[in-house]
Amino acid sequence: MRPRSIVFDLFGDYIRYRGGSARLRTLSALMSCFDVGDSTVRVVMARLRKEGWFDAHKDGRETSYALNSRSLQMLNEGRERIFTRAREPWDGHWHMVIYSVPEAERGVRDRVRKDLAWLGFGPLATSTYICPHNRLEQIAEHFADEPAVRLNLLTCQSGSLAVDRDMAARCWDLDELDADYNEFLATYEPRLETYRRGTLTGKQALVERMQLTYDYRKFPFRDPDLPAELLPTQWSGRRAHDVFIEAHDLLQQPAEQYFDEVTAE
Repeated sequence: MRPRSIVFDLFGDYIRYRGGSARLRTLSALMSCFDVGDSTVRVVMARLRKEGWFDAHKDGRETSYALNSRSLQMLNEGRERIFTRAREPWDGHWHMVIYSVPEAERGVRDRVRKDLAWLGFGPLATSTYICPHNRLEQIAEHFADEPAVRLNLLTCQSGSLAVDRDMAARCWDLDELDADYNEFLATYEPRLETYRRGTLTGKQALVERMQLTYDYRKFPFRDPDLPAELLPTQWSGRRAHDVFIEAHDLLQQPAEQYFDEVTAE
């Protein structure tokens, strides 16, 4: 796990629910569980503050780092994409984003593509992305402060379910995604019984829960959470999500207890 990712997961799963800020030495103590040294923690936190993800303040000789509106928004969006799955029947509508970015703004264009993928949109054609869920208002808000990005937001329907399935297969590599879900299941499904028995120490539970989240978090970037009507038969994504939620919940109590012990010290 990358130190940067560990920081965001600590704030996302623990620190945000305990005031939203942590002292540097507390972060160092927690990240030592993952063999991240003090000097690396200092460099990473300084860099994240410079990038605008955290606010920093001094209390005597101690430095504390706190979530701000930008990082809270990112964590909220991430939690929604990671933990929530649509279960209701699909109404048959696609929600389309057609964007344009000046040629000179290639960095902005790359960021638009990445953000659209994160929000569950897939590339149907050049500069045209679609999603089966109505997130157009979220898209408008997300890019509201990007003057270089021009958006056309549409809702539409195809001619048939067969066409819909073909569109989904063109936008997302569902076979590869399903294979990766099966790999995730092969790793974590056998561990559920150990989690249920509660035999892990608090430190082990914290590390295991963080690794679980780290391994699962890659899927929302690639999986648009398609309705059942558009999914291949024997789709493993729903079962992988259920295993993730159960494992995350089972590890919560010992992991949080250990977290609180470390922060109390």
